[in-house]
Amino acid sequence: MSRVVNVRATLDAIKEACTQHAFRISALEALVSGGTRVVMLDPRDADAFRILMKGKLIEGAVTRSASHMARQWAPSLHRK
Repeated sequence: MSRVVNVRATLDAIKEACTQHAFRISALEALVSGGTRVVMLDPRDADAFRILMKGKLIEGAVTRSASHMARQWAPSLHRK
């Protein structure tokens, strides 16, 4: 179960739908390739959101912004 959902919708439309259905969002990110990447706090919320947005889901690979990808932690070289 993934908490990530990629949809063809605006940030405002997603926020409104999540508020209306009490879905808890962890992160929202506009995609370079178009659409929005939504990360839910709970995988069950993500599954329900997929059902709600079934006509707007983006299948396959998407292009994310380099500024969001750069926020990931680098692997530690000193950890054993």
